[in-house]
Amino acid sequence: MSVTAADVVETVLSGPAGPEIGAFFDFDGTLVHGYTANAVYQERIRRGEIGALELARTIVAAVDGTVLGGNPHTIGEISFAALRGRTVESVTEIGERLFVQRIAGTIRPEARDVVRAHLRRGHTVVVASSATRVQIEPVARDLGIPHIVCTELEEEDGILTGRSTTGMLWGERKAGAARAFARTHGVDLTRSYGYANGSEDIAFLGSVGRPYASNPHPLLRKAADEYGWPVLMLREPKSAGLRAYAGTLGAVAGVNLSLAAGAAYGWLRGDRRGGANASIGLAARTGLALAGVHLDVIGEENLGTRPAVFIANHQSTLDALVLGALLRRDFTAVAKKEARFDPRMLVISAVLDPAWIDRGTLEKAKESLDEVVRRLRAGTSILVMPEGTRMPTPTLGRFKKGAFHIAMQAGVPIVPIVLRNTGELAWRRSLVVNPGTVDVAVLEPIGTGDWTVEDLDRRIDEVRQRFADTLADWPHPVAQR
Repeated sequence: MSVTAADVVETVLSGPAGPEIGAFFDFDGTLVHGYTANAVYQERIRRGEIGALELARTIVAAVDGTVLGGNPHTIGEISFAALRGRTVESVTEIGERLFVQRIAGTIRPEARDVVRAHLRRGHTVVVASSATRVQIEPVARDLGIPHIVCTELEEEDGILTGRSTTGMLWGERKAGAARAFARTHGVDLTRSYGYANGSEDIAFLGSVGRPYASNPHPLLRKAADEYGWPVLMLREPKSAGLRAYAGTLGAVAGVNLSLAAGAAYGWLRGDRRGGANASIGLAARTGLALAGVHLDVIGEENLGTRPAVFIANHQSTLDALVLGALLRRDFTAVAKKEARFDPRMLVISAVLDPAWIDRGTLEKAKESLDEVVRRLRAGTSILVMPEGTRMPTPTLGRFKKGAFHIAMQAGVPIVPIVLRNTGELAWRRSLVVNPGTVDVAVLEPIGTGDWTVEDLDRRIDEVRQRFADTLADWPHPVAQR
C-alpha cells in the first residue's frame, strides 16, 4: 500500500498525542536524499586528508559490506580510525559547514512536514541512524528534532580516539538502540512510528507498531509487501535539468534587458522613479515566466499598503524576482554600502536606486538610516530581509533590528511577506532556478505608531513568530486576519 506525505500528516494529526508515542526517523536516505558520508569524504579528499591506502580500503569495505554481504561495520571502523587525534571541536565545525554548504539542500521537504506533524502532537521525535552525531546534529536541530540515537565517537579530553563507544548502529544493533531508548524514555513502541529506507532497517521498522518504508530500497519494499507496511514516497529535492538551465538563462537575459530598458527610459525622461516603476515589475514577471515559476499568493490585497517597510524571509536568489513581481512600483531596497560596486548590482542599482547603509561608524550608520526614513516619508516603500543573509533551509534566522527601527522612526507600518518554498526551486547556493510554484503569504500590516525603543525586542519577536506560525501551518489563519 502506497501513501503520500499528506496522508501520513493527516494520520498523525488525527491520532493520539503525547510523549509516550515515539516517531523514529532514519537519517540518510530518509530525512535527507543520498548519504551525508559522501559529503564528508569529498571534503576530506578536497583537503588532502585521505591517502590512496585509506581510500582503497574504504571502497573495498563499502562494496563488501553492501553488495557482497560482508561485514557492514568495517567501513565504520576505518572511518573512526581516520579521525584519531582530531579535536571534537574541529570535526563539529566541519559538520556545521558541510550542512550549510551541501547537506541542507538535500533535506526532503515532505520529511519536514511529517516531522512537524509529530512535534505538534507532542510525540517523542528521534533520529535513529548509523551516521555520527557530527553528521546528524545540524539537520536534527534545523528540523526541531530533540533526540538522536546514533553511532557515537569516543573522545578523551576533547580529542577523538579513533574508536566508537557504541559501535556502528547498523541493522539489529540500531534496532536494539531504538528499543533501549524507548525503555529509558517511557515510549510505547507498539503505538510508535518508524520511517526508514534501507533493507538493513527491517529490524528497526519491525520494532514499532506503525512502520513506514520510506522511499525504500528494493529489498525493503519486498519486506514491506510481505509484512503489509505502508510505502511512503517522499518528494525528492529538485535537481536541475535542461528546462531549468534554459529557463534560467532566458530569465537572466529577460531581467537584464527589462531593467536596462527601464534605466534608459528613466534617464531620457529625467524621471528615475518612473523608469524604475516601468521596469521592475515587468523584469521580475518576465524572469519568473521564462524560468517557469508561478506565484500562489495569499493576502495580495495587503501589498497595497504604501508607504511601508516590507519584510521577507530569505532563502534564495529567486527571492528578489518574487518580491519584485509582488511589489512592482514605488519601492527600493536597503543594501550594505560594500555591495555598491558589485558587478551583479550595477543594472539593479541603476534602476532601483537602493538605500545604501554605511556601517563604517555609528554616526555614518545613523545618517544612512535617516536617509531611509526620509525616503519613506516621501512615499517610497522599503524592502528589507531582516535575517540579513540567505538561510540554508526554511528555518528562520534571527531578525535584525534595522527594518523595525526604520518603520518606527518613519511611523509607517510593517508588512510581512512570507515566502514558503523559494529555496526548493533555487537552493541557497544554486545558480539555477527550477520550474515550479512559489507559495507566498502577505500578512496584514502591523502598525508601529505605539512602538517604543524599550519594547522593540518584544515587537520583533512577535513579528518573527508570525512568520514561524505561517510557515508551520500553511495557510495559517494569521495570513488572513
